[in-house]
Amino acid sequence: MKKFVNDPKNFVPEMLKGIALANPDTLKYVPEYNLIMRADAPSHDKVSIVQGSGSGHEPAHVMVVGKGMLDAACPGDVFAAPPMEYVLETAKLVASDKGVLLLVNNYTGDKMAFEMASELAEAEGLDVRTLFINDDVAVQDSTWTVGRRGVAGNFFVMKAVGAASEQGADLDELVRIGEKVNSVTRTMGIALTPCTPPAKGSPLFQLGDDEMEVGVGIHGEPGRRRAKLVSADEIVDELLGAVVPDLPYASGDDVALMINGLGGTPISELYLLYGIAHEKLAAQGVTVGRSYVGEYCTSLDMAGASLTLVQLDDEIRALLEAPAEIAYRVF
Repeated sequence: MKKFVNDPKNFVPEMLKGIALANPDTLKYVPEYNLIMRADAPSHDKVSIVQGSGSGHEPAHVMVVGKGMLDAACPGDVFAAPPMEYVLETAKLVASDKGVLLLVNNYTGDKMAFEMASELAEAEGLDVRTLFINDDVAVQDSTWTVGRRGVAGNFFVMKAVGAASEQGADLDELVRIGEKVNSVTRTMGIALTPCTPPAKGSPLFQLGDDEMEVGVGIHGEPGRRRAKLVSADEIVDELLGAVVPDLPYASGDDVALMINGLGGTPISELYLLYGIAHEKLAAQGVTVGRSYVGEYCTSLDMAGASLTLVQLDDEIRALLEAPAEIAYRVF
């Protein structure tokens, strides 16, 4: 597999350095802790928001640090949780007078690192809370989880709590908002190809040319089943058939619809999937009030996509519509 890479051990640090160099006025890179943080953090009139997880899911999370989103992100190596020390030092560096909220995708390694760091930070006198994200409906337990995985729906939690923090919400209020958004967010994905971590140099798993992995995890974890590749219409039926009944979403609902690329899917195909999903939801009486198409939480170079729905109300809609200024932009 061909990749732009020097020493695979330096893949993440070199990426993070590039992000910081491309955004010198707004971002700061602290290499000791794989830390990308807002240049103006901490701001003591707002709660600081931190997310971590493994690398390989960009733009999540290091490319969504900025006003209205995250105050900092401290990733681990590719598909590996950050060390507990990185999380602790990040919390200490960005701690504000209003506290720190740690956002954690529900994976065993991430939970362990963030929970331990939170306990140590509290012992040092920091006001820290932890919120877990588990939007994936594909499987209940997975290779690296107890319970459901946190996948592309994490974007909506980050966006909502980031906006509320900018508006001055306190730590308890941010936890309430984050839990509320997580509770009405559901996701499932399908892979058409495996992904290839730089350090491994070969695909994590094998898929035949005529196969797809239904309910794949963002680290290449198995989903619900391996199946023969079908048409785009049938793939959307599969995704909606899993996501819609899970909340359930119902006729009369107003939703945000996200079609998220997993890293190797052309934007044209993502918009094709979006159009099909939009029309199928309309046929069920579900109104798409907010639209998201692109790469939000990827799996390196995996070809595939995930579909996320968020049940909207006035509060969630206003937070999603609030302005944000982040590094991940194309113009």
